[in-house]
Amino acid sequence: MWNTEGPLSIVAGGAKLEARCWGPPPGRARTVVLLHEGLGSTGLWRDFPQKLAQASGHGVFAFSRRGYGASDPADLPRPVDYMTREALDVLPEVLDRIGFEKGVLAGHSDGATIAAIHAGTVQDHRVRGVVLIAPHFFTEPEGLASIAEARVAYETGGLKEKLARHHADPDNAFRGWNDAWLTPAFHDWNVEEVIAYIRVPVLAIQGTEDRYGTRAQIAALEDQIYSPLDVEMIEGCGHSPHAEAPDRTLAVIADYLARLERIDRPDLAA
Repeated sequence: MWNTEGPLSIVAGGAKLEARCWGPPPGRARTVVLLHEGLGSTGLWRDFPQKLAQASGHGVFAFSRRGYGASDPADLPRPVDYMTREALDVLPEVLDRIGFEKGVLAGHSDGATIAAIHAGTVQDHRVRGVVLIAPHFFTEPEGLASIAEARVAYETGGLKEKLARHHADPDNAFRGWNDAWLTPAFHDWNVEEVIAYIRVPVLAIQGTEDRYGTRAQIAALEDQIYSPLDVEMIEGCGHSPHAEAPDRTLAVIADYLARLERIDRPDLAA
């Protein structure tokens, strides 16, 4: 199904999901699977996937989870453990559908959490590393306050119109994310336990001005992980390093991918 000419669709988790791919297919090179944020989609990665494929020589695959982009709508309200369900029930099926052979999961925000849960729970030797961009493992008052502000912006500002450019059903996309995070039951949400079970090298990237998560999220990784961990804190950057500091983010990820490949193929170190 690897076709770099335009939009694709796959079926996973009982839903039709929009997708796109760049660069060489599995079997010819490693694959980076991109997992978007809580209001993201395939299209909202913009030109980052193409640049990542060019910088790394890897194939890059991105898809919109259910409820986002042009994918089928999600059933609402989302359960508190929706990220765990994505990591355990849907993502493995996506990897199988694209013929994933060897590569890396790279997620942003919710997508980073999904990638971490998968790496710490599912025994999949095809996954050789994980890139976590602005991950969250537990709720913080600062992040919840920003999510509450997003609700106001959606209901009274121009956020709905902006999201409508990228999502077939912006209400489904926004409510699925925002309502889940702001439900009282979510205040106790915590998936830190997965960190100690991750058995592949991890690259964590976060902006110092991230309004949705403090450095405590990265500190949890540093304190609890047993695998090799690289941390890149980007000064003056907010919640989306790949969009706000793309050159630095691309360089850091490309270097990480090259080092992973050298670990598996010592001949490349020469």
